Amino acid sequence: MRQKGFSLIELLIVVAIILIIAAIAIPNLLRARIAANESSAVQSIRTIDTAQVTYQSTYPTVGYASTLASLGPSVSTGCTTPVSANACLLDWVLANAATTAKSGYLFPAADFVAVAGGGININYVVYGGPAAVNQGGVRGFCSTSDGIIRFNNPAAAVNTVAACAALTALQ
Repeated sequence: MRQKGFSLIELLIVVAIILIIAAIAIPNLLRARIAANESSAVQSIRTIDTAQVTYQSTYPTVGYASTLASLGPSVSTGCTTPVSANACLLDWVLANAATTAKSGYLFPAADFVAVAGGGININYVVYGGPAAVNQGGVRGFCSTSDGIIRFNNPAAAVNTVAACAALTALQ
């Protein structure tokens, strides 16, 4: 009497087919995640640019914000009373993205630089780089008060207006 079921060879063929499909699909999924993270980083830079323009208009005696945290909410009071130290123009996650990655990208405080002129911050540069290169993203992004988003190799952080202005603009 013959038993019904699958032979070992048939099961091995099925497993081999599944592994081949996974080998094709996983790199595509990783590339899609990287593309999504980069898109999120670009949008975060745009959001910061908009917040800077609003901040500069709201606090003309200060100029642009000198820290990313000053564009966000206060640790103790949240957004009950916006002031120049905590303008409530960014959400908590983005305002604190210097230490905690937002969608695979960090926006380091050291690379958020305000340029003072006559006691007023007349320019700024914001840089976002992948928390883990080739996992979270493959490019770094920066912008200054001109609002043009530029990109570079993420191994080199950009923390001056001139360095950011020298990079290729995002199309």
